[in-house]
Amino acid sequence: MARIPTTSPDTPAPSREDEVLIREIDEAVREDALYEFMRKHGVKVLGGVLALIAALGGYMIWDYYAEQALETQSETVISALDLAEKNDFKSASEKVAGLLGDDASPGARAAARFIQAAAALEAGDKTKASGLYKQIAADPTTPSALRDLARVREVSINFDTMKPTDVVAQLKDLAVPGNPYFGSAGELVAMAHLEAGNRAEAGKLFAEMSKDEDLPETLRSRARQMAGLMGVDAIVDVKKLLKDEGITSDEEGESAAAQPAPTAQ
Repeated sequence: MARIPTTSPDTPAPSREDEVLIREIDEAVREDALYEFMRKHGVKVLGGVLALIAALGGYMIWDYYAEQALETQSETVISALDLAEKNDFKSASEKVAGLLGDDASPGARAAARFIQAAAALEAGDKTKASGLYKQIAADPTTPSALRDLARVREVSINFDTMKPTDVVAQLKDLAVPGNPYFGSAGELVAMAHLEAGNRAEAGKLFAEMSKDEDLPETLRSRARQMAGLMGVDAIVDVKKLLKDEGITSDEEGESAAAQPAPTAQ
C-alpha cells in the first residue's frame, strides 16, 4: 500500500499535485488487492454468506414451528389440569395421551405422565401409577426436579409394601436439609428407619426436619412430636415455639412447667 512520505528538513514537502497523485495510487492499489482477493476467494466467501443466510432462515423457521408446538403442548397440559381439578381424571388422562411420545417436549411428557398417574391412583390402579412414576424417574431428558418428585411419589404409594432398606436407598439423597423434597422424603426415610428399628437415625432425622424453617409448620410440628418420642430434644427456642403455637406470655410459665423433659435414649 502506498504511503504519503514524511518530510524532513532536508526533504522538501510534496506539492498538492503530488499528494493527490499518491492518494490515487493508494486507492488503486487497494482496489487491485480487493479484486485479487475476490478473484481467488470470492466464490468461497459468497458460498459462506449464502450458507449462513440459509442456516439463519432455517433456524428461524424451525424456532417458529417449535414455539408453536410448545404452546400447543402447554395448552393441552393446562386443559388436562383443569379437568383434573374438576375430578374428571379420566378425561384429563385421555387429553394428554398424545404427549407421551418422543415428539413431545420432556417437560410436557413428564406432566402428561404425572396426570395419568394421578388418574390411575384415582381409579385405584396403584400398579399403573407406580409404573408411570418410574418412567418419569428413569427418563434422562426429564428435568431433575421432576424426576426426584416422581421418586418420592412412587415410594409414597408403595411404602407399605416396600422394605425399609429399599425406601432409605431410594430417597436418602433427597432426605437432607436444603433439598427441595427434604420434607416429603425425610418423613418417609425417617419412618423407614423407625420400622427397621433404627430409632436413633429416625429421631435425628425428625429433629432436623422440626428445625427446618423452610418446611410447613404442620410437618415441623409432627416431626417435633416424633423426635420427642424418640427421646431427641428438637426444640431450639422454647419461647419462639410457644409464640408460634399461640401461647401467651402469661401461659408460658405454666406450659414450661407442664412440659415433660425429653428422656435420654
